[in-house]
Amino acid sequence: MAKESNNNKSWKGKLLDQYRMIIVNEKTFEEQFYFRLSRLNLIVLIILLVSSIMGGTFFLISSTPVKEFIPGYPSSELRLEAMKNTFLLDSIVKVTQQQEKFLEAIKNSLIGKDNQAIAKEYIPPKNESQIAEYSVTQVKEDSILRSRVIQEDKYNFTRSNETNLIELLFPPAKGEISQKFDPDSKHYGIDIALSENYPIKSILGGRVIFAEWTSETGNVLIIKHSKGLTSIYKHNSTLFKKQGDLVSTGEVIASAGSTGKFSTGIHLHFELWLSGYPVNPIDFINFSWD
Repeated sequence: MAKESNNNKSWKGKLLDQYRMIIVNEKTFEEQFYFRLSRLNLIVLIILLVSSIMGGTFFLISSTPVKEFIPGYPSSELRLEAMKNTFLLDSIVKVTQQQEKFLEAIKNSLIGKDNQAIAKEYIPPKNESQIAEYSVTQVKEDSILRSRVIQEDKYNFTRSNETNLIELLFPPAKGEISQKFDPDSKHYGIDIALSENYPIKSILGGRVIFAEWTSETGNVLIIKHSKGLTSIYKHNSTLFKKQGDLVSTGEVIASAGSTGKFSTGIHLHFELWLSGYPVNPIDFINFSWD
């Protein structure tokens, strides 16, 4: 036991023994500087030195661009590109949702959904009197138009029927027809050359089922009228109505412009659909100033 105690004491003593480090002038052997330290002091100094080096290295890597040189760590350019891609993806998702909304509105209007179904689907439910308001605003001429049309072929109207229909539908705009109706080339409407911000008007009373921006045709507005009649207005500079709004005959709904990548100048692209089929608007509406 005594021997073990001496060994322990000797170990502790060695750890705490003081040593002197002297700096001597090589030529004169004069002491220039000296300091005392023990093995314990040396161990503590080494630990502090290593900790300082590790802390400085961590700070240097985490707070300076040096970290970008570490293999596998993304550079600032890559992070910026990732952020741009994130914003681009959000934009693509938004455009896709708008296109889906546009296609759904077109589909519902072309398959001839009744007015009550359109009202329930495209406006927030309020009360029965407000929903029934659309049916109340229908005029007698709407029923006459429907009864005349269903008795005739959709593309072979007689001249007498044309005259009556022209009297019923209000021209959305008056001007020169720059491109005619041509279903063979998938041009299902007519283009009317107009001045900038020319007022665009509704051809008949109805409900707006679509009023959004599309990349191809710019600001588009679609109105569902009674008895399967739908009118479409494209390339507008501004829309004055929103989805779900009720409009009356001749009411200003937009202003003419040249929006969308398919536009070739300031004009109105106007389409008229009847029971799911495109018809030539010139057969029903007088667009000239005569």
